[in-house]
Amino acid sequence: MRRFRHSTNSDTSESIDISPLIDVVFLLLIFFIVTTVFVKETGVEISKPRAATSDDLERQSILIAVTNEGRVWYGGREIGQDGVRAVVAALLEETPETPVIIRADATTPTQATVSVIDSAKLAGADSVSLATER
Repeated sequence: MRRFRHSTNSDTSESIDISPLIDVVFLLLIFFIVTTVFVKETGVEISKPRAATSDDLERQSILIAVTNEGRVWYGGREIGQDGVRAVVAALLEETPETPVIIRADATTPTQATVSVIDSAKLAGADSVSLATER
């Protein structure tokens, strides 16, 4: 008589290989990091004036803030009115068609805003706009 033995000990265990899944996740992460547009904020809280005829901002733009005291900020640091021309000129060397958007406070003196606009124009900016709220 023959006896059949069933082995209860299984040497082959089934598992799921997740390395291709990890590769796909990393590829998607790299794709989203590369395609994301980073906008440099001005670094100061500004109360923008209201306007009935305002348009949306472009994604790639140079944002300069003018506070109600007339202080000028870019990228979280104060550059002053004398620094606007140098900063804008340096940024326009990288991408010449980038518009400059001035985020002036609603109570900013007009002369401070006009000085910043003039400095941006002298730096070579083709498009200088004022940011407003609708």
